[in-house]
Amino acid sequence: MVERILTRIGVLILSVKCVFFYRLLFSIMNLAKGALGGGVLAGHVAYMTAGYFPALILNMVYGVYMCFNFYILVMSAQRLCRRCHVASMTYPDVGEAAFALFPNPKVARWSTCYRKWIDVITCLNLFGSCAAYQLMVAKTIKQLAENTQESIIEGRHGSYFGRFSVRLPNLRLYIAFMIVPFIIICLITEIKYLAPFSIGANFVIAIAIIMTISYALQYNPKFENMVVANSFLDVIKYTGMAVFSMSCAGVVIPVENNMKDPKKFPIVLGCGYIFIIGCVFFCSFFGYVAFLDKCESPITMNFPLTTGPKVLKGLIAVMIYVTHAVNFFMPFNCVYFYLKPKFKPENQYKMELVFRALIVIIISLVAIAFPSVDALMGFLGCFCLSNMAFICPNTIYVLVHYERPGKNRKFMIWRAVLLSLFGVFILFCGSFVSGKDLIFTLFKKKQEDATTPAPDGR
Repeated sequence: MVERILTRIGVLILSVKCVFFYRLLFSIMNLAKGALGGGVLAGHVAYMTAGYFPALILNMVYGVYMCFNFYILVMSAQRLCRRCHVASMTYPDVGEAAFALFPNPKVARWSTCYRKWIDVITCLNLFGSCAAYQLMVAKTIKQLAENTQESIIEGRHGSYFGRFSVRLPNLRLYIAFMIVPFIIICLITEIKYLAPFSIGANFVIAIAIIMTISYALQYNPKFENMVVANSFLDVIKYTGMAVFSMSCAGVVIPVENNMKDPKKFPIVLGCGYIFIIGCVFFCSFFGYVAFLDKCESPITMNFPLTTGPKVLKGLIAVMIYVTHAVNFFMPFNCVYFYLKPKFKPENQYKMELVFRALIVIIISLVAIAFPSVDALMGFLGCFCLSNMAFICPNTIYVLVHYERPGKNRKFMIWRAVLLSLFGVFILFCGSFVSGKDLIFTLFKKKQEDATTPAPDGR
Protein backbone atom coordinates (compact mmCIF):
# COMPACT_ATOMS: atom_id res chain seq x y z
CA MET A 1 0.00 0.00 0.00
CA VAL A 2 2.76 2.41 0.98
CA GLU A 3 4.71 1.53 -2.20
CA ARG A 4 1.69 2.33 -4.38
CA ILE A 5 1.22 5.71 -2.68
CA LEU A 6 4.92 6.55 -3.10
CA THR A 7 4.79 5.45 -6.73
CA ARG A 8 1.79 7.65 -7.45
CA ILE A 9 3.44 10.61 -5.71
CA GLY A 10 6.57 10.04 -7.82
CA VAL A 11 4.50 9.91 -11.02
CA LEU A 12 2.67 13.10 -10.00
CA ILE A 13 5.93 14.95 -9.29
CA LEU A 14 7.36 13.78 -12.62
CA SER A 15 4.20 14.96 -14.44
CA VAL A 16 4.40 18.38 -12.79
CA LYS A 17 8.06 18.65 -13.79
CA CYS A 18 7.23 17.67 -17.39
CA VAL A 19 4.44 20.26 -17.60
CA PHE A 20 6.73 22.91 -16.12
CA PHE A 21 9.50 22.00 -18.58
CA TYR A 22 7.04 22.04 -21.51
CA ARG A 23 5.77 25.50 -20.59
CA LEU A 24 9.30 26.87 -20.29
CA LEU A 25 10.28 25.28 -23.61
CA PHE A 26 7.18 26.74 -25.27
CA SER A 27 8.07 30.23 -23.97
CA ILE A 28 11.69 29.81 -25.13
CA MET A 29 10.54 28.81 -28.63
CA ASN A 30 8.16 31.79 -28.81
CA LEU A 31 11.00 34.11 -27.82
CA ALA A 32 13.35 32.58 -30.39
CA LYS A 33 10.66 32.70 -33.09
CA GLY A 34 10.39 36.47 -32.51
CA ALA A 35 14.07 36.88 -33.39
CA LEU A 36 14.72 34.15 -35.96
CA GLY A 37 12.66 35.34 -38.89
CA GLY A 38 14.02 36.32 -42.26
CA GLY A 39 16.90 38.18 -40.61
CA VAL A 40 18.81 35.02 -39.73
CA LEU A 41 18.87 34.11 -43.43
CA ALA A 42 20.93 37.25 -44.15
CA GLY A 43 23.52 36.84 -41.39
CA HIS A 44 26.15 35.33 -43.71
CA VAL A 45 26.17 38.60 -45.70
CA ALA A 46 26.88 40.44 -42.45
CA TYR A 47 29.85 38.14 -41.77
CA MET A 48 31.12 38.74 -45.30
CA THR A 49 30.75 42.50 -44.80
CA ALA A 50 32.67 42.76 -41.51
CA GLY A 51 35.09 39.83 -41.82
CA TYR A 52 34.78 36.67 -39.74
CA PHE A 53 36.93 37.75 -36.75
CA PRO A 54 35.01 40.90 -35.64
CA ALA A 55 31.75 39.23 -36.68
CA LEU A 56 32.35 36.23 -34.40
CA ILE A 57 33.18 38.44 -31.42
CA LEU A 58 30.35 40.92 -31.99
CA ASN A 59 27.87 38.10 -32.59
CA MET A 60 28.39 37.06 -28.96
CA VAL A 61 28.72 40.60 -27.55
CA TYR A 62 25.54 41.93 -29.14
CA GLY A 63 23.60 38.84 -28.11
CA VAL A 64 24.62 39.18 -24.46
CA TYR A 65 24.10 42.95 -24.58
CA MET A 66 20.55 42.62 -25.90
CA CYS A 67 19.78 39.81 -23.45
CA PHE A 68 20.77 42.04 -20.50
CA ASN A 69 18.80 45.03 -21.80
CA PHE A 70 15.67 42.95 -22.29
CA TYR A 71 16.13 41.53 -18.80
CA ILE A 72 16.11 44.98 -17.15
CA LEU A 73 13.20 45.99 -19.41
CA VAL A 74 11.06 43.07 -18.22
CA MET A 75 12.07 43.58 -14.58
CA SER A 76 10.93 47.20 -14.94
CA ALA A 77 7.66 46.05 -16.54
CA GLN A 78 6.96 43.66 -13.66
CA ARG A 79 7.52 46.40 -11.08
CA LEU A 80 5.27 48.82 -12.99
CA CYS A 81 2.51 46.18 -13.16
CA ARG A 82 2.59 45.93 -9.37
CA ARG A 83 2.52 49.71 -8.99
CA CYS A 84 -0.35 50.15 -11.44
CA HIS A 85 -2.24 47.03 -10.21
CA VAL A 86 -2.56 45.56 -13.69
CA ALA A 87 -1.88 42.01 -14.87
CA SER A 88 0.18 42.89 -17.95
CA MET A 89 1.54 45.74 -20.05
CA THR A 90 2.77 46.22 -23.60
CA TYR A 91 6.11 47.85 -24.47
CA PRO A 92 4.46 51.28 -25.10
CA ASP A 93 2.50 50.90 -21.82
CA VAL A 94 5.75 50.33 -19.94
CA GLY A 95 7.39 53.38 -21.49
CA GLU A 96 4.40 55.61 -20.77
CA ALA A 97 4.01 54.38 -17.17
CA ALA A 98 7.75 54.78 -16.45
CA PHE A 99 7.54 58.48 -17.32
CA ALA A 100 4.06 59.09 -15.85
CA LEU A 101 4.98 57.66 -12.41
CA PHE A 102 8.28 59.51 -12.10
CA PRO A 103 8.03 61.99 -9.18
CA ASN A 104 9.38 64.97 -11.16
CA PRO A 105 6.45 66.60 -13.06
CA LYS A 106 8.81 67.95 -15.74
CA VAL A 107 9.69 64.36 -16.64
CA ALA A 108 6.20 62.93 -16.14
CA ARG A 109 4.60 65.28 -18.67
CA TRP A 110 6.54 63.54 -21.48
CA SER A 111 4.82 60.19 -20.87
CA THR A 112 2.38 60.39 -23.79
CA CYS A 113 5.07 61.57 -26.21
CA TYR A 114 7.35 58.72 -25.17
CA ARG A 115 4.58 56.19 -25.72
CA LYS A 116 3.97 57.54 -29.22
CA TRP A 117 7.70 57.47 -29.96
CA ILE A 118 7.86 53.76 -29.05
CA ASP A 119 4.79 53.16 -31.23
CA VAL A 120 6.48 54.94 -34.15
CA ILE A 121 9.79 53.08 -34.01
CA THR A 122 8.01 49.75 -33.46
CA CYS A 123 5.80 50.29 -36.50
CA LEU A 124 8.71 51.55 -38.59
CA ASN A 125 10.78 48.50 -37.66
CA LEU A 126 8.08 45.92 -38.39
CA PHE A 127 6.73 47.59 -41.54
CA GLY A 128 10.33 47.94 -42.74
CA SER A 129 10.87 44.24 -42.02
CA CYS A 130 7.86 43.53 -44.22
CA ALA A 131 9.54 45.46 -47.06
CA ALA A 132 12.70 43.37 -46.61
CA TYR A 133 10.62 40.18 -46.65
CA GLN A 134 8.91 41.26 -49.89
CA LEU A 135 12.36 41.71 -51.43
CA MET A 136 13.42 38.23 -50.30
CA VAL A 137 10.31 36.64 -51.80
CA ALA A 138 10.69 38.57 -55.06
CA LYS A 139 14.39 37.66 -55.39
CA THR A 140 13.64 33.98 -54.80
CA ILE A 141 10.81 33.94 -57.37
CA LYS A 142 13.02 35.81 -59.85
CA GLN A 143 15.82 33.26 -59.45
CA LEU A 144 13.50 30.28 -59.84
CA ALA A 145 11.76 31.83 -62.85
CA GLU A 146 15.01 32.66 -64.62
CA ASN A 147 16.74 29.44 -63.44
CA THR A 148 20.08 31.17 -62.98
CA GLN A 149 22.47 31.56 -60.08
CA GLU A 150 23.17 35.12 -61.16
CA SER A 151 21.27 37.72 -59.14
CA ILE A 152 20.87 41.28 -60.39
CA ILE A 153 18.20 43.93 -60.00
CA GLU A 154 17.91 44.52 -63.73
CA GLY A 155 16.19 41.95 -65.93
CA ARG A 156 18.43 39.63 -67.92
CA HIS A 157 18.02 38.39 -71.48
CA GLY A 158 16.53 34.92 -71.90
CA SER A 159 16.50 32.68 -74.96
CA TYR A 160 13.47 30.51 -75.79
CA PHE A 161 13.10 27.74 -78.40
CA GLY A 162 16.60 28.56 -79.64
CA ARG A 163 15.50 31.66 -81.57
CA PHE A 164 13.49 34.08 -79.42
CA SER A 165 15.39 36.40 -77.10
CA VAL A 166 13.43 38.39 -74.56
CA ARG A 167 14.33 40.66 -71.66
CA LEU A 168 13.03 39.22 -68.40
CA PRO A 169 11.40 41.50 -65.79
CA ASN A 170 13.31 43.75 -63.44
CA LEU A 171 13.34 42.78 -59.73
CA ARG A 172 11.13 45.82 -59.07
CA LEU A 173 8.50 44.37 -61.43
CA TYR A 174 8.51 41.10 -59.50
CA ILE A 175 7.77 43.07 -56.34
CA ALA A 176 4.94 44.88 -58.13
CA PHE A 177 3.50 41.55 -59.33
CA MET A 178 3.47 40.32 -55.70
CA ILE A 179 1.50 43.27 -54.31
CA VAL A 180 -1.90 41.57 -54.72
CA PRO A 181 -0.84 38.28 -53.03
CA PHE A 182 0.66 40.24 -50.14
CA ILE A 183 -2.54 42.28 -49.80
CA ILE A 184 -4.64 39.09 -49.76
CA ILE A 185 -2.73 37.47 -46.89
CA CYS A 186 -2.60 40.73 -44.93
CA LEU A 187 -6.40 41.01 -45.10
CA ILE A 188 -6.53 38.15 -42.57
CA THR A 189 -7.63 39.87 -39.37
CA GLU A 190 -7.13 36.92 -36.96
CA ILE A 191 -3.51 35.98 -36.30
CA LYS A 192 -4.56 32.51 -35.04
CA TYR A 193 -5.07 31.45 -38.66
CA LEU A 194 -1.40 32.22 -39.39
CA ALA A 195 0.06 30.61 -36.26
CA PRO A 196 0.32 27.02 -37.63
CA PHE A 197 2.22 28.25 -40.70
CA SER A 198 4.49 30.32 -38.48
CA ILE A 199 5.38 27.22 -36.43
CA GLY A 200 6.12 25.30 -39.64
CA ALA A 201 8.44 28.12 -40.71
CA ASN A 202 10.80 27.22 -37.85
CA PHE A 203 11.34 23.75 -39.34
CA VAL A 204 12.10 25.25 -42.76
CA ILE A 205 14.71 27.57 -41.22
CA ALA A 206 16.23 24.59 -39.36
CA ILE A 207 16.55 22.69 -42.65
CA ALA A 208 18.18 25.74 -44.28
CA ILE A 209 20.75 25.96 -41.45
CA ILE A 210 21.57 22.24 -41.70
CA MET A 211 22.00 22.49 -45.49
CA THR A 212 24.20 25.59 -45.03
CA ILE A 213 26.56 23.66 -42.76
CA SER A 214 26.57 20.79 -45.27
CA TYR A 215 27.51 23.09 -48.16
CA ALA A 216 30.25 24.72 -46.05
CA LEU A 217 31.87 21.35 -45.38
CA GLN A 218 31.44 20.36 -49.03
CA TYR A 219 32.60 23.55 -50.78
CA ASN A 220 35.23 24.84 -48.34
CA PRO A 221 36.24 22.05 -45.92
CA LYS A 222 39.54 23.77 -45.03
CA PHE A 223 37.87 27.15 -44.32
CA GLU A 224 40.12 28.93 -46.82
CA ASN A 225 39.97 32.38 -48.53
CA MET A 226 37.97 33.97 -45.71
CA VAL A 227 38.57 37.66 -44.98
CA VAL A 228 39.70 38.18 -41.37
CA ALA A 229 38.46 41.77 -40.97
CA ASN A 230 37.27 44.67 -43.11
CA SER A 231 37.07 48.41 -42.47
CA PHE A 232 35.43 50.10 -39.46
CA LEU A 233 32.53 51.29 -41.63
CA ASP A 234 31.94 47.70 -42.73
CA VAL A 235 31.81 46.65 -39.07
CA ILE A 236 29.14 49.32 -38.47
CA LYS A 237 27.15 47.90 -41.39
CA TYR A 238 27.50 44.48 -39.78
CA THR A 239 26.13 45.89 -36.52
CA GLY A 240 22.80 46.90 -38.05
CA MET A 241 22.31 43.54 -39.77
CA ALA A 242 23.40 41.56 -36.68
CA VAL A 243 21.06 43.47 -34.37
CA PHE A 244 18.22 42.96 -36.88
CA SER A 245 18.81 39.19 -37.00
CA MET A 246 19.03 38.72 -33.19
CA SER A 247 16.57 41.20 -31.70
CA CYS A 248 13.23 40.06 -30.27
CA ALA A 249 12.25 43.48 -28.88
CA GLY A 250 8.69 43.19 -30.16
CA VAL A 251 7.90 39.88 -28.41
CA VAL A 252 9.95 39.91 -25.20
CA ILE A 253 7.22 41.54 -23.07
CA PRO A 254 4.30 39.57 -24.64
CA VAL A 255 6.14 36.30 -23.95
CA GLU A 256 6.59 37.29 -20.30
CA ASN A 257 2.93 38.34 -20.09
CA ASN A 258 1.79 34.89 -21.27
CA MET A 259 3.92 32.90 -18.82
CA LYS A 260 2.23 31.06 -15.95
CA ASP A 261 5.16 31.94 -13.68
CA PRO A 262 6.75 35.25 -14.82
CA LYS A 263 9.45 34.87 -12.14
CA LYS A 264 10.98 32.17 -14.34
CA PHE A 265 11.40 34.61 -17.22
CA PRO A 266 15.19 35.05 -16.67
CA ILE A 267 15.57 31.32 -17.41
CA VAL A 268 13.51 31.69 -20.60
CA LEU A 269 15.46 34.78 -21.68
CA GLY A 270 18.86 33.21 -21.02
CA CYS A 271 18.07 29.91 -22.74
CA GLY A 272 16.32 31.72 -25.58
CA TYR A 273 19.32 33.91 -26.32
CA ILE A 274 21.74 31.00 -26.15
CA PHE A 275 19.59 29.36 -28.83
CA ILE A 276 19.29 32.59 -30.88
CA ILE A 277 23.03 33.32 -30.79
CA GLY A 278 23.76 29.70 -31.74
CA CYS A 279 21.37 29.70 -34.71
CA VAL A 280 22.69 33.04 -36.01
CA PHE A 281 26.28 31.81 -35.62
CA PHE A 282 25.75 28.49 -37.44
CA CYS A 283 23.78 30.02 -40.31
CA SER A 284 26.02 33.11 -40.67
CA PHE A 285 29.49 31.69 -40.14
CA PHE A 286 29.02 28.51 -42.16
CA GLY A 287 27.12 30.45 -44.82
CA TYR A 288 30.17 32.70 -45.24
CA VAL A 289 32.49 29.65 -45.23
CA ALA A 290 30.47 28.06 -48.02
CA PHE A 291 29.87 31.01 -50.34
CA LEU A 292 32.63 33.52 -49.41
CA ASP A 293 32.32 36.75 -51.43
CA LYS A 294 29.27 35.44 -53.35
CA CYS A 295 27.01 35.69 -50.27
CA GLU A 296 23.44 36.70 -51.07
CA SER A 297 20.27 37.31 -49.02
CA PRO A 298 18.38 35.12 -48.29
CA ILE A 299 20.97 32.39 -47.93
CA THR A 300 18.97 29.96 -50.08
CA MET A 301 19.77 32.19 -53.08
CA ASN A 302 23.28 30.71 -52.93
CA PHE A 303 22.06 27.10 -52.95
CA PRO A 304 22.45 25.21 -56.26
CA LEU A 305 19.57 24.99 -58.71
CA THR A 306 18.97 21.27 -58.33
CA THR A 307 15.63 19.73 -57.34
CA GLY A 308 16.10 19.54 -53.55
CA PRO A 309 17.42 23.08 -53.07
CA LYS A 310 14.79 24.43 -55.47
CA VAL A 311 12.06 22.94 -53.28
CA LEU A 312 13.69 24.51 -50.21
CA LYS A 313 13.89 27.88 -51.98
CA GLY A 314 10.17 27.67 -52.67
CA LEU A 315 9.43 26.71 -49.05
CA ILE A 316 11.54 29.62 -47.80
CA ALA A 317 9.60 31.98 -50.08
CA VAL A 318 6.31 30.66 -48.65
CA MET A 319 7.69 30.90 -45.10
CA ILE A 320 8.75 34.52 -45.58
CA TYR A 321 5.41 35.26 -47.24
CA VAL A 322 3.57 34.07 -44.11
CA THR A 323 6.07 35.76 -41.77
CA HIS A 324 5.34 39.01 -43.62
CA ALA A 325 1.67 38.72 -42.60
CA VAL A 326 2.57 37.87 -38.98
CA ASN A 327 4.92 40.87 -38.78
CA PHE A 328 2.28 43.10 -40.37
CA PHE A 329 -0.36 42.22 -37.75
CA MET A 330 0.98 44.07 -34.69
CA PRO A 331 2.08 47.40 -36.26
CA PHE A 332 -1.15 47.63 -38.24
CA ASN A 333 -3.20 47.19 -35.07
CA CYS A 334 -1.12 49.94 -33.49
CA VAL A 335 -1.78 52.31 -36.42
CA TYR A 336 -5.46 51.45 -36.67
CA PHE A 337 -5.87 52.04 -32.91
CA TYR A 338 -5.46 55.76 -33.66
CA LEU A 339 -7.54 55.67 -36.87
CA LYS A 340 -10.48 53.53 -35.71
CA PRO A 341 -12.29 56.20 -33.60
CA LYS A 342 -12.53 58.46 -36.67
CA PHE A 343 -15.04 56.13 -38.37
CA LYS A 344 -18.58 55.10 -37.54
CA PRO A 345 -18.86 51.67 -35.86
CA GLU A 346 -20.63 50.13 -38.86
CA ASN A 347 -17.80 51.26 -41.19
CA GLN A 348 -14.83 50.32 -39.01
CA TYR A 349 -14.33 46.79 -40.40
CA LYS A 350 -14.54 47.97 -44.02
CA MET A 351 -12.08 50.78 -43.36
CA GLU A 352 -9.74 48.35 -41.63
CA LEU A 353 -9.55 46.26 -44.81
CA VAL A 354 -9.01 49.40 -46.91
CA PHE A 355 -6.16 50.60 -44.71
CA ARG A 356 -4.60 47.14 -44.64
CA ALA A 357 -4.43 47.19 -48.44
CA LEU A 358 -3.13 50.78 -48.55
CA ILE A 359 -0.33 50.11 -46.06
CA VAL A 360 0.76 46.95 -47.93
CA ILE A 361 0.95 49.04 -51.13
CA ILE A 362 3.08 51.66 -49.33
CA ILE A 363 5.40 48.91 -48.02
CA SER A 364 5.71 47.53 -51.57
CA LEU A 365 6.58 50.99 -52.91
CA VAL A 366 9.36 51.23 -50.31
CA ALA A 367 10.68 47.82 -51.41
CA ILE A 368 10.53 48.91 -55.06
CA ALA A 369 12.39 52.15 -54.28
CA PHE A 370 15.09 50.44 -52.17
CA PRO A 371 15.62 46.93 -53.61
CA SER A 372 18.52 46.00 -51.31
CA VAL A 373 17.73 43.54 -48.51
CA ASP A 374 21.06 44.07 -46.76
CA ALA A 375 20.94 47.89 -46.72
CA LEU A 376 17.32 47.88 -45.57
CA MET A 377 18.00 45.43 -42.73
CA GLY A 378 21.10 47.39 -41.71
CA PHE A 379 19.15 50.66 -41.54
CA LEU A 380 16.30 49.12 -39.53
CA GLY A 381 18.76 47.51 -37.13
CA CYS A 382 20.63 50.77 -36.56
CA PHE A 383 17.74 53.25 -36.49
CA CYS A 384 14.87 51.30 -34.91
CA LEU A 385 16.41 48.51 -32.87
CA SER A 386 19.11 50.73 -31.36
CA ASN A 387 16.19 52.49 -29.67
CA MET A 388 14.08 49.44 -28.83
CA ALA A 389 16.93 47.15 -27.71
CA PHE A 390 19.54 49.54 -26.27
CA ILE A 391 18.33 53.05 -25.42
CA CYS A 392 14.72 52.61 -24.24
CA PRO A 393 15.31 49.69 -21.80
CA ASN A 394 18.03 51.62 -19.94
CA THR A 395 15.98 54.82 -19.86
CA ILE A 396 12.94 52.98 -18.51
CA TYR A 397 15.00 51.12 -15.90
CA VAL A 398 16.41 54.35 -14.43
CA LEU A 399 12.99 56.01 -14.30
CA VAL A 400 11.38 53.00 -12.60
CA HIS A 401 14.12 52.29 -10.04
CA TYR A 402 15.39 55.83 -9.36
CA GLU A 403 13.36 56.24 -6.14
CA ARG A 404 13.68 52.64 -5.02
CA PRO A 405 15.45 52.28 -1.62
CA GLY A 406 18.77 50.46 -1.58
CA LYS A 407 19.69 51.38 -5.16
CA ASN A 408 23.00 53.09 -5.86
CA ARG A 409 21.71 55.96 -7.98
CA LYS A 410 25.10 57.10 -9.28
CA PHE A 411 26.08 53.61 -10.41
CA MET A 412 22.64 53.02 -11.95
CA ILE A 413 22.74 56.30 -13.89
CA TRP A 414 26.31 55.87 -15.11
CA ARG A 415 25.63 52.31 -16.21
CA ALA A 416 22.53 53.42 -18.08
CA VAL A 417 24.43 56.31 -19.71
CA LEU A 418 27.29 54.07 -20.86
CA LEU A 419 24.97 51.38 -22.21
CA SER A 420 22.75 53.96 -23.90
CA LEU A 421 25.70 55.82 -25.44
CA PHE A 422 26.56 52.73 -27.44
CA GLY A 423 22.97 52.65 -28.68
CA VAL A 424 23.15 56.35 -29.56
CA PHE A 425 26.38 55.75 -31.50
CA ILE A 426 24.74 52.94 -33.48
CA LEU A 427 21.65 55.11 -34.00
CA PHE A 428 23.47 58.01 -35.62
CA CYS A 429 26.59 56.49 -37.20
CA GLY A 430 24.98 53.22 -38.24
CA SER A 431 21.88 54.90 -39.63
CA PHE A 432 24.05 57.31 -41.63
CA VAL A 433 26.18 54.53 -43.15
CA SER A 434 23.19 52.28 -43.91
CA GLY A 435 21.16 55.26 -45.14
CA LYS A 436 23.88 56.03 -47.69
CA ASP A 437 23.59 52.47 -49.01
CA LEU A 438 19.80 52.86 -49.33
CA ILE A 439 20.16 56.11 -51.25
CA PHE A 440 22.73 54.41 -53.46
CA THR A 441 20.24 51.69 -54.43
CA LEU A 442 17.58 54.35 -55.10
CA PHE A 443 19.60 56.27 -57.66
CA LYS A 444 21.82 53.62 -59.19
CA LYS A 445 20.25 52.41 -62.41
CA LYS A 446 21.88 49.03 -62.50
CA GLN A 447 23.30 47.17 -59.55
CA GLU A 448 24.27 43.59 -58.93
CA ASP A 449 23.84 42.10 -55.46
CA ALA A 450 25.91 39.08 -56.47
CA THR A 451 27.47 39.62 -59.83
CA THR A 452 28.69 36.18 -60.84
CA PRO A 453 27.51 32.62 -60.44
CA ALA A 454 29.13 30.54 -57.71
CA PRO A 455 31.92 28.26 -58.90
CA ASP A 456 31.26 24.65 -59.85
CA GLY A 457 27.66 25.43 -60.74
CA ARG A 458 26.72 26.39 -57.23
